[in-house]
Amino acid sequence: MIWEWQITQQSKHLKDIISKNYFMIISSKNIFIVLWLICISLKAQDNLRNELNLMPWPQELTKTNTKLVVDANFTISVQKKEGRVYNYATNIIRRITNKTGVFINEGFPRLNAKNTTIKVEFDKVEELGIHVDESYVLEVKEQELLIKAKTDVGAIRALETMVQLIAFDEEKFFIPGVLIKDTPRFVWRGLMIDVARHFQPVHVIKRNLRAMAALKMNVFHWHLSDDQGYRIESKIFPKLHKEASDNLYYTHSQIKDVINYANSLGIRVIPEIDVPGHATAILTAYPELGSKKNEKYELERYSGVFDPTLDPTNTEVYVFLDKLFSEVITLFPDEYFHIGGDENEGKHWNENKEISKFKKEHNLKSNHELQTYFNIKLQKILSKYNKKLMGWDEIMTKDMLKTAIIHSWRGANEGFEKGTLVKAVKKGYNVVLSNDYYIDRLQSVNYHYMIDPVGNKKLTKKEEQRVLGGEVTMWSELVTPLTIDSRIWPRTAAIAERFWSSKKVNNIANMRKRLVVVNDNLELVGITNKGSVEVILRNITKTNTIEPLKVLTGIYEPLKVYTRNKEGTEYKTFSPFILFADACTADAADAYTFNTLVSDFIKTPNEAKKSEIIKYFIKWEKGYTDFLKLPNNPILKKYKKHYKSLHKTALFCIEILQSSELSEKDRKELKEQIEFLKTPLEDTELMVIKSIEKLYNYSLLTLHKSINNEE
Repeated sequence: MIWEWQITQQSKHLKDIISKNYFMIISSKNIFIVLWLICISLKAQDNLRNELNLMPWPQELTKTNTKLVVDANFTISVQKKEGRVYNYATNIIRRITNKTGVFINEGFPRLNAKNTTIKVEFDKVEELGIHVDESYVLEVKEQELLIKAKTDVGAIRALETMVQLIAFDEEKFFIPGVLIKDTPRFVWRGLMIDVARHFQPVHVIKRNLRAMAALKMNVFHWHLSDDQGYRIESKIFPKLHKEASDNLYYTHSQIKDVINYANSLGIRVIPEIDVPGHATAILTAYPELGSKKNEKYELERYSGVFDPTLDPTNTEVYVFLDKLFSEVITLFPDEYFHIGGDENEGKHWNENKEISKFKKEHNLKSNHELQTYFNIKLQKILSKYNKKLMGWDEIMTKDMLKTAIIHSWRGANEGFEKGTLVKAVKKGYNVVLSNDYYIDRLQSVNYHYMIDPVGNKKLTKKEEQRVLGGEVTMWSELVTPLTIDSRIWPRTAAIAERFWSSKKVNNIANMRKRLVVVNDNLELVGITNKGSVEVILRNITKTNTIEPLKVLTGIYEPLKVYTRNKEGTEYKTFSPFILFADACTADAADAYTFNTLVSDFIKTPNEAKKSEIIKYFIKWEKGYTDFLKLPNNPILKKYKKHYKSLHKTALFCIEILQSSELSEKDRKELKEQIEFLKTPLEDTELMVIKSIEKLYNYSLLTLHKSINNEE
């Protein structure tokens, strides 16, 4: 039996017992003691997670009673300037002085200094790859903090933990005494950003790379081509960026800059050129490569899955891709290259008689087999350049070499009840999971947090090792540089914990408590997820008065799982994305608290809970009153009917909670208002309506009991 737990001071004796195999023969009394010690250990870890706002949570953490004060004499010592640590530590000093307001005397790390606040030691400077050692030990004493790591990458992960540890009291900022032994659970902890549907400038990419590093993520997957645009300057095929990008693309120097920047943060960069489908942009520039001959292709302005596809029977396609890949590969040093390979429905293949003839001649019985033929050709091209292929899970076939990484993305939403991960690892492939980490679906952080890359799947130890980790996917059909941060963060921080921390770190309430602090800290590395909301609301009100709409963003969330922009035809790529739905987020804070309050109140009613619930109804009632004071405009007008209905509902509910009495007429009207509020408001939904309905039904039940008691 394998026992997993976090080691604390209270359970050191338990650790000794287990390490000496004292489990072999044990009395019932000793079993009780062991279980009691385990409970103490787990309880202690829960207490620590309530006290410290670390994310991801370390593998092992022991707390002491010491404190290391952060004052003007704060210094960092590193061994050498080579590698990532010196520059990283310089930036850490800037972040600490900004976070604390302390005027630190020395703004740069010392080299091999003895008397310093932070001492960083590592064995070697490491080239980034799939199995880089990112482990570290961090120990806080009264006079110094020691960091030891095998690589410079592990050292910078420790520095991020150190920043998160900073606490304060009335007198000072300090780092609490801890001993941390930490290492990631998975080697692949990624974020994919789609820059094809909506282009994301370099500064947007960089601020998200900083946030990734702060959460110990280590792979940036750059989705660079799709039906709406090809985003890399090509000196070999210049029509790609001149005719297929709307002049929104990255130059070679910009790409190299981003890769160097990511490398300094310990983050690998994987490019994706999506073929043979999702190829409208490529075919806009080079239509002769398409499966539909004499077709005039144009960049797509809508979202969805489209028909234009490269012709896998045309030898010129492989000549083109060979030359194109040879150019792209010179920019991206990582050993993996993502070819996409997803969502090719093969309509243009079916319509092409020459392709049908080719399939028969080569004994290819389906379009899937034809795509396999195509993929194998690409694998050989990439092998020539010492690159390994990665692709979405459609590439998995009996002929695909086991060196390929299968990117598992299909699940219940695509008709795969159990997903594709288990099938891939059992066939011998390394796998990265993205199914259920699609944050563009705008599902709650609770949902994503409870999805584990391995979970309870029945895998052997060897098969488990083939699960490299996971990737958060930020598809950009509905996001712009203004809104992208609010869609990625802070939910991705919680998913990053799932990729790094023990599987047993899974308390949702505690995660959400820590996430509030992490979200604030993300602003200090440049993330704009909170500030962008206010920009959007000011645009809606056309004034600086946004509080009435801010009240609504606390209880409304965008429609989920692609029900906004259904069929991809409501919005074009240049439509407005600065609307109310863009100001709302996947986890409306007031809604979460209100729903919890109502649930607790119905289970165990008391005056304190009732009073807290009433405060929310008063807030919404006042919000509408303030809303009426805003100068009207065509955008704002759309929200008045919903807000008025919420206002009426709030007044009725206050009356119910205060007196438990409503006339039959008022109850009927309240029921009508509740039904109306279930309808979407400008691509959003009211997340408290189910709880309001529960309160309504509860009041009916209470009234019924009261009448029966009187009788």
